[in-house]
Amino acid sequence: MNEPAAGIPVPPPPRPGDTVAVVAPSGPPDSERLARGIRVLEGLGLKVVVGAHVLDRDRYLAGSDAGRAADLRDAWCDPAVSAVFCARGGYGATRLLGHLGRLDWDAMRAAGPKALVGSSDVTALHSAFAVELGVASWFGPMPACSTISDPEGPEPRTFENFTAALAGAPPAITGDRVIVPGDVTAPVTGGNLSLLAALCGTPYALSARGRIVLLEDVTEAPYRIDRMLTQLLQAGALDGAAGFVLGSWVGCGDPYPVLEELLAPLGVPVIAGLPIGHGKPQFSVLLGALGAIDAKSCSLTYSTGGADQAL
Repeated sequence: MNEPAAGIPVPPPPRPGDTVAVVAPSGPPDSERLARGIRVLEGLGLKVVVGAHVLDRDRYLAGSDAGRAADLRDAWCDPAVSAVFCARGGYGATRLLGHLGRLDWDAMRAAGPKALVGSSDVTALHSAFAVELGVASWFGPMPACSTISDPEGPEPRTFENFTAALAGAPPAITGDRVIVPGDVTAPVTGGNLSLLAALCGTPYALSARGRIVLLEDVTEAPYRIDRMLTQLLQAGALDGAAGFVLGSWVGCGDPYPVLEELLAPLGVPVIAGLPIGHGKPQFSVLLGALGAIDAKSCSLTYSTGGADQAL
């Protein structure tokens, strides 16, 4: 049995009165959704600043690579900003990690830890921030997405979980099926399956050894899930995994036969059906933090390191 890896440092949670930044490192957000999402953050007592290029558009991207990278870098390096929220997913975050984006990792390391919040395509940033900055980050709802910015207001269960998680008191997240029973405690890693597969062969490739791996995706047929999981397995990215937490698979048909076929032989706990990823509700997970799978309750709990109460 592999010794569990240690969790990485958890950034301080944003507090009422703090300034937070909203940036768009991936696809272009809808301006009306973005405005509603910003009002939701302001309703939590946060002061919101918006990246200069958030409403730019370049094909399927929120502006140029240089502009998107500059917004992310500037927000992270601003000493007044305590947390950086990604407006939405889509595609484009991986482009910021190489020569196209020109992120200044030295300057961002010097700025110290703060909270990064986002999911889906933002998986690429979570992976890179863990490697380059050594900081845990939030895989959760984003201000220009439906669970936060629908006209009728945030989805209630999502919002309750979101505020509790950011406040340092995350509740257990419960699924609906146990694929492989067992209990394990280890740091949580992973995110969106498509992005994890896309990171293979890069400096930010998934390393599952000694970790609980979160996997989720949207609108991917079972054969594509098969292909991406097979890629991770053959690349050795899942070697030594301590367990698996399977989130939502919206628009993916029935992914469970292939998930069970490929993951069960690894012989570690696998729980599924947790509302993490896409769909409603959409719960938050602190990637990099110490987590625990309890197969009896089919749940994932994780620790924010005893952070003081915030929001």
